[in-house]
Amino acid sequence: MIKRADVLMEALPYIQQFHGKTIVIKLGGHAMVDPFVLENAIQDAVLLHYVGIRVVLVHGGGPEISDKMKALGKEAVFVGGLRVTDQETLEIAQMVLVGKINSGIVSLIAKCGARGVGLSGSDGNLIIAKKMDLQRVDIGGVEKEVDLGHVGEIEWIDPAILNTLLDKNYIPVVAPIAIDRFGGSLNINADTTAGDIAIALRAYKLINMTDVDGVMDAKRTIVYRKLSIDEAKVMQKSGAIGEGMIPKVGSLIKAVENGVSYAHIINGNIKHNLILELFTRDGVGTMISLK
Repeated sequence: MIKRADVLMEALPYIQQFHGKTIVIKLGGHAMVDPFVLENAIQDAVLLHYVGIRVVLVHGGGPEISDKMKALGKEAVFVGGLRVTDQETLEIAQMVLVGKINSGIVSLIAKCGARGVGLSGSDGNLIIAKKMDLQRVDIGGVEKEVDLGHVGEIEWIDPAILNTLLDKNYIPVVAPIAIDRFGGSLNINADTTAGDIAIALRAYKLINMTDVDGVMDAKRTIVYRKLSIDEAKVMQKSGAIGEGMIPKVGSLIKAVENGVSYAHIINGNIKHNLILELFTRDGVGTMISLK
């Protein structure tokens, strides 16, 4: 019992430090396909909510989109690792991200005893985007320009609806579907979405929950617990950061450069890693800060 009390006392200064502050959490990786992993993450998020932290959740869902496309007899097409999104694929993405994953997370929040509200970028003009320009990708050793279809890049985040919900004690849950200036929908990158929302909210922390333990060295043997922006950029340029981590680390660096105090990458597959990262001295993932 004394050890349990010691754990709570170790958390106390961090609870005091984070109370009343905004933390944006990007849910991704295995949590998007394993209901038990996802529920554990939501339990942690609800705990943060009840100790006075303003929590915003952003989620991805790429694997589920591909599975749904396959079930409907449509093959997912990727060019240079980027999903080509025609009108039918966009509709499937909206169905999966907004209709299934987003509403499922809101239900889990209710199950854990809090109140969630599901949103996409079109709600309250939360996320305004424009169609992504032609992308130069390497195809069989030849660089070509490719039109990805209904894929967008964020132009503007209006956090008003998020702040309203947070002020009313709700947990907003954001699906990465944006609206363009003509009222059309665009699929957008979830890592980028989480980072830009954190900037717009002037969040204290941005946390990316994924399938790896953090930023590792080139041999994948060491997890860096703390990195400055300069150190993270050096790792980017050296190629030490793998392909799948590039957009994640990029969004974290951008967030810290634009006013977010701390950004983290943690392994969301391990039970209560979110709590361990935030409320213990050593943490369990990688934290990126200005210095």
